[in-house]
Amino acid sequence: MKVLFRALAALAVVLACASGALAQGWPNRPIRMIVPYTPGGYTDLMARLVGQKISDALGQPIIFENKPGANAIIGTDVVAKAAPDGYTFGTVIAAHAVNATLNPKLPYDTLKDFSYVSLMSVAPLIMIAHPSLPANNVQELVALAKAKPGELNFASSGVGAAAHLTMEMFKSRTGIDMQHIPYKGTAGALQDVIGGRINVMFDVVGPLMPQVRSGLAKSIVVTAKERIPAASDVPTMAEQGVPDFVSGTWAGIIAPAGTPKEIVDRLGAELRRLVGTDDVKQKIHAEGGDPMTSTPAEYAADIDKEETKWSTLVHRLGLKVE
Repeated sequence: MKVLFRALAALAVVLACASGALAQGWPNRPIRMIVPYTPGGYTDLMARLVGQKISDALGQPIIFENKPGANAIIGTDVVAKAAPDGYTFGTVIAAHAVNATLNPKLPYDTLKDFSYVSLMSVAPLIMIAHPSLPANNVQELVALAKAKPGELNFASSGVGAAAHLTMEMFKSRTGIDMQHIPYKGTAGALQDVIGGRINVMFDVVGPLMPQVRSGLAKSIVVTAKERIPAASDVPTMAEQGVPDFVSGTWAGIIAPAGTPKEIVDRLGAELRRLVGTDDVKQKIHAEGGDPMTSTPAEYAADIDKEETKWSTLVHRLGLKVE
């Protein structure tokens, strides 16, 4: 038995040394960043904005790979199954904490199969509509939806995405019925709103406001507590008669479970430093978000809390994978 204990202890030392050596020479080749949504949405924008700065700081290219589908499950599973060697990371948003509740056949464990690096930003949502929709504010939209129950539709970046759940909360609070049309990301949903095939959608401000400014869409409301600089002319829910309605999403970096702690800590430290610079802060604000970072331990704890919060909402509204 003593021989076995000694062998196990020796193995632990070898593994620890190997992990330390790996972290010491990291990075010495390009890094993959998996983005589980289509290009152009909030997840993609945050991944590329912060990822490029990290690439410059580390002196190695970061290769961005968009792998959309199944409300980010397809791309996130790539991260879960990747070698934990510090050369594969992923960018996730609030939907990451919802999927365990919505999808009982999730191919990974949200808490156990990932190392959590840091948050990057948080962002409220904005609702936009096709210009032809005969509703220009919340009151008019609610009245129209009640006059045509089930006839109006709304798009989201995926089942369980913050955009989807925010609209479900809105429907519940206002007593209206609208048909949900899920997409694999923001880009396709936005294209169909502009094209008039979809009536309304929620998403982060960055990708949507240019379409509003150009007249291809119109803004209805923002889900922030107060008006935000990137959409200062768009009133809040509270201003339009729906009090205590605040919702949004967040973006953060994850790695496969077992990624050496030294690598996770170093990447997290670089991310927190970079997000604190004026240049990155201004760019995040321009997208309608607020810079926000965390330590790996804080981020993992946040995911646990988010799972509980969204689970309660999903069960209360009776939502299921469509």
